Amino acid sequence: MAPRLRERYKDQAVPALMKEFSYKNVMEVPKLVKVVLNVGLGEAIQNIKLLDAAQKELSMVTGQKAVQTKAKKSIASFKLRQGMPIGCKVTLRGDRMYEFLDRLVSVALPRIRDFKGVSGKAFDGLGNYTLGLKEQIIFPEIDYDKVEMVHGMDVTICTTARTDAESKALLRHLGMPFRK
Repeated sequence: MAPRLRERYKDQAVPALMKEFSYKNVMEVPKLVKVVLNVGLGEAIQNIKLLDAAQKELSMVTGQKAVQTKAKKSIASFKLRQGMPIGCKVTLRGDRMYEFLDRLVSVALPRIRDFKGVSGKAFDGLGNYTLGLKEQIIFPEIDYDKVEMVHGMDVTICTTARTDAESKALLRHLGMPFRK
């Protein structure tokens, strides 16, 4: 069975985008490529168990094993050495990507306190959108009582759009709640 968001993309978003940007070919319509979730934990230098917990939580949220990220440079003032583990990330593609985005838009984002929508200015100029979340506990998969430390994460949505306007229109048609 195909994910609900993929069906929405095919049935509603593609025709709407073709009309909005007057594309002549269906292949010109921008599509989602991948979603990357990144957790950076500077506190992991002192306590490596925090990184293991963050990795486990990220795996629970995405349904895919998280990979540790290591420091690229040594920074003496932070007591950081090159190659030390300081975070974790997951790259989602295909059905898992659509399932995660659907849960993010319909379940997790509305659970944020005083939520008025996400910023419409977080595009990078090449059609990619990055969203910063302050707490990982907005996801229903995570049990609040078992959380060792509340931390945030970055969610980067990569698209084939050439401009920010095309990318914003694509995400809006997929249900991303942009601020007015």
